[in-house]
Amino acid sequence: MQNPYNTDLDRNPANHQPLTPLTFLERAASVFPDHTAIIHGPLRRSYAEFYSRSRRLASALAKNGIGRGDTVSALLPNTPAMLECHYGVPMCGAVLHSINTRLDAAIIAFQLDHAMSRIVIVDREFMPLMQEALALTTVKPVLIQYDDPEYDGAPTDVEAADYEMFLTSGNPDFEWLMPEDEWDAISINYTSGTTGDPKGVVSHHRGAYLLAQGNALTTSMQKQAVYLWTLPMFHCNGWCFPWTMSAIIGTHVCLRQVRAEPIWTALADEGVTHLCGAPIVMSLLISAPDAVKRDLDRTVQFFTAAAPPPEKLLADMRDAGFDVTHLYGLTETYGPAVVNDWHESWSGLPRAEQAALKSRQGVRYLALEQLDVLDPETMRPVPRDGTTIGEVMFRGNVVMKGYFRNAKATQEAFAGGWFHSGDLGVMHPDGYVQLKDRSKDIIISGGENISSIEVEEALYRHPAVAVAAVVAMPHEKWGETPCAFIELAADQKADADTLRAWCRDQLAPYKVPGSFIFMPIPRTSTGKIQKFVLREQVRAIAT
Repeated sequence: MQNPYNTDLDRNPANHQPLTPLTFLERAASVFPDHTAIIHGPLRRSYAEFYSRSRRLASALAKNGIGRGDTVSALLPNTPAMLECHYGVPMCGAVLHSINTRLDAAIIAFQLDHAMSRIVIVDREFMPLMQEALALTTVKPVLIQYDDPEYDGAPTDVEAADYEMFLTSGNPDFEWLMPEDEWDAISINYTSGTTGDPKGVVSHHRGAYLLAQGNALTTSMQKQAVYLWTLPMFHCNGWCFPWTMSAIIGTHVCLRQVRAEPIWTALADEGVTHLCGAPIVMSLLISAPDAVKRDLDRTVQFFTAAAPPPEKLLADMRDAGFDVTHLYGLTETYGPAVVNDWHESWSGLPRAEQAALKSRQGVRYLALEQLDVLDPETMRPVPRDGTTIGEVMFRGNVVMKGYFRNAKATQEAFAGGWFHSGDLGVMHPDGYVQLKDRSKDIIISGGENISSIEVEEALYRHPAVAVAAVVAMPHEKWGETPCAFIELAADQKADADTLRAWCRDQLAPYKVPGSFIFMPIPRTSTGKIQKFVLREQVRAIAT
């Protein structure tokens, strides 16, 4: 029988429009045109200006032949230009590719080629890195250089269009493009490449719209909140907060570098209410000299992910005026899709018990339909006992479209109708998820993912290394750092300093192991390295 409520009641332009977070900025500029949208040093920019400049960017890109499905890359720190890219690029139908500024040239080159980038907007500080990457690429995108007035480094001698001049060629009243379908791609972000090359995670307008609103609703973010950019915008599109802040008519406080003094200054002088970051940002705040710290007249909400912060750090943050909330997600879920929703009754518990509760990843965001811990073989939920380990899986509208130009990886990720996170965890009796390990041996250092395989491959290239095994070592400041176990080849010599220097030439600085241990590496009867034994040894050393 046909559903009678579908008869002659069809979708049409009057009752159905594709969801996109781009409309958040249009509304903010229309309703609150004079409200401060962006603060960057002495710069103050209103929502009317923010919207106008984003439209100029979209118009200028369109004049240069950029349209639906084209990729525009950005190698930028947390600056106003990066915020404008989050709107201006998709406003002309293009897809934003935000590049991690900490990557090496070879990986950047791979991403540019794989994403088929046509235009790259580059901060002057990172232009030498981009030039090195472009020497390795097949694509030859148009270069646009952004000169941030807050950067006082040396000028570059590169043939590139000037960002501000590029904007002046655009129309501030440009009639920007709504997505043809809310399933259209809005961005592509690359994973860390745990096995083989990095994978391009494609996000759509619908997911960005829902996760951006989910940030505000799940975290109880008030209207006209002030958000400090300590989280890199290149990381999962800043967890969608570039779009969230327009939805709540909030103020972005840009921060070019994550340093204690400018953070404390912004917290006190700009009335910051919210910020995000890895535990290292908390350590940076707490360990700052007393002369740098400022008294706060409000409780500041701090959202953290990665490795759970230690109990003492949580206590110090509370004493300094911060309320810390643990989030969890992946690039494939637009950033955080799980929150450790706090029960008021927990606040009366001893600090040790509170810390244990805060270390759990939590429950699903309002914008996520399903979250569970399943047996990956049977696809059945594990017992809710807090001890049985399974794989954390997601299902819903804030899960990626898939991996760009990688059908096999996409099919594997969505096997059984769930997104397989690759993270191993348990489900507690109260429905809260807690991670226990990572099936792909990812190391989370300072909020950045490091592939143990990548580090091992770099070590194996050294002639003195016969066997290398890399695991995570707990670190008070960074959360985790790589620890390398080494067996030397016969008649070869190398010490920790030698291998550390070698790794610095092969890897991005944050991927270099902090410790090297020379010893016979334990194996199974079939010759497989027993990493769980190495992890236990590392934990014993760390404690």
